[in-house]
Amino acid sequence: MSTTMDPLFALMRSWRLLLCLVLLSPCGLLAQATPQAPAPAPTSAPGPVIQLPQIARPGAQSPAPAQGTPQGQPWRINVGMEGGDRPGDVSVAVQIVILMTLLSFAPAMVMLMTSFTRIVIVLGFVRTAIGVPSAPSNQIIVGLSLFLTFFLMGPTIDRIHVEALKPYMDGQMTSSVALEKATTPLKEFMLRQTRTRDLEFFLQLGRFPPTKVQDLPLRVIVPSFVISELQTAFQMGFLVFLPFLVIDFIVSSVLMSLGMMMMPPSVVSLPFKLLLFVLVDGWHLVTKSIVESFH
Repeated sequence: MSTTMDPLFALMRSWRLLLCLVLLSPCGLLAQATPQAPAPAPTSAPGPVIQLPQIARPGAQSPAPAQGTPQGQPWRINVGMEGGDRPGDVSVAVQIVILMTLLSFAPAMVMLMTSFTRIVIVLGFVRTAIGVPSAPSNQIIVGLSLFLTFFLMGPTIDRIHVEALKPYMDGQMTSSVALEKATTPLKEFMLRQTRTRDLEFFLQLGRFPPTKVQDLPLRVIVPSFVISELQTAFQMGFLVFLPFLVIDFIVSSVLMSLGMMMMPPSVVSLPFKLLLFVLVDGWHLVTKSIVESFH
């Protein structure tokens, strides 16, 4: 009897131990503490479906978004340097490159496309004719020439501002049209001071066909204008030298007649030149002649 009941008692003890382990485990405690709600009965109308984000697998194609919904509209981000409010205009990067190029050519443009060339050459001839190489200094000569250039080019600069720069800043025209409008007043100014034979000379060198004056390119107008300005400046310099040359002749003759061979004539004639230049108000006459020479 005892031998028969020992296996039964051992089996009951093992079942009790297993039941205690199940009740004391976290799953058993959670199952006892949280009662399960009955599953809802399926209805005929489907409810909103919440789709969880899916992790794309390598090589797998992502599903296309539904059309006609806000999620289906693509998001576009344009990162660039284009002028969006100016259709047909070049990009800002190209405009910056053009502006830097113009700034690098600004000294050449001021010297060769304005009245600066004639003014600085004539003032240099005046200083040389008087016989004082350092008075006035180069800084004063260049500064006076620059301000006289601004004075003479004032109407042309105003036209460029009104016809090209202001409409471009207001967004009424593109940069290419503004550049073309800005070069028109400069062309007209240079053509008024350029000799016809100089224009024909460069047209012949460039083998251009017969061209109207308003259709001439800048590569023909600018060198023709520079050559004409040099010719005019040297003619004015010759006229400036004449009165001072007469004073040098008179002083040299007087010194020769007095037998003062070792006395430099320039030392004696310098005070007379300065006196003559001051008495006739030379700077006023020279400046007036330069300004009136630009018809």
